[in-house]
Amino acid sequence: MAEARVLAVIPARYGSTRFPGKALAVLAGKPMIQWVYEQVKQASLIDEIVVATDDQRIMDACSSFGAEAVMTRVDHQTGTDRIAEAIEGKSADLVVNIQGDEPLISPQVLDQLVEDMLARPDADMGTAAVPLDLDSEATTNPNVVKAIVAQNGLALYFTRSTAPFARDERPQDAPILQHWGLYAYRPSFLHAFVEWDQSPLERCESLEQLRALENGAKIYVLITNESAVGVDTPEDAKEVEQLLLAREQQA
Repeated sequence: MAEARVLAVIPARYGSTRFPGKALAVLAGKPMIQWVYEQVKQASLIDEIVVATDDQRIMDACSSFGAEAVMTRVDHQTGTDRIAEAIEGKSADLVVNIQGDEPLISPQVLDQLVEDMLARPDADMGTAAVPLDLDSEATTNPNVVKAIVAQNGLALYFTRSTAPFARDERPQDAPILQHWGLYAYRPSFLHAFVEWDQSPLERCESLEQLRALENGAKIYVLITNESAVGVDTPEDAKEVEQLLLAREQQA
């Protein structure tokens, strides 16, 4: 049996409401998109990496450090639509979507998600979640998405609300899981997904993974204690830059 071919796609738009041009923000001497690319490149189970962008400046930056980039439409409604366009004409058994604003993404988590998805042919797509500190304000923050996972490892639901809600004392085996926007798709499922209309729950919670659940898809959830630090604002960039510099000093 031939080995599975795994394609990683990093969507990187130039426009951002809170941080325009953040993909090119320089952190510790490199543009953020380069940090992400180099982290993904360390994953041993990923065969090819493509940056999917809508801006020539990002294309040029990728060319400068040797990354393959493809130009996609500027009017995509979601990152998933951009991923689907980026993989047209490419051969893959699994497509991994890595956010372009996570310069500390763990290669080990990427490999684990790929390995688990290849071992779970029942799953249409995969993602990840991290247990939250129950004393953290994140448990009630609607900007922090929570994942509800069945005992078979498949997602039951995703929500911005605090969930599962503990009516009494919370059992040790019922943690609150923060969803991590890292995805792996079967290519056939990805192409089907972008053809579906936005679903009622998706519109309600503004979470596109609910479109998959409402259409009967099975989503595997890798629960890991590692997590990525995303960059949404210039202030986030400063904090992540310090983490990068500290890591470089330890290397």
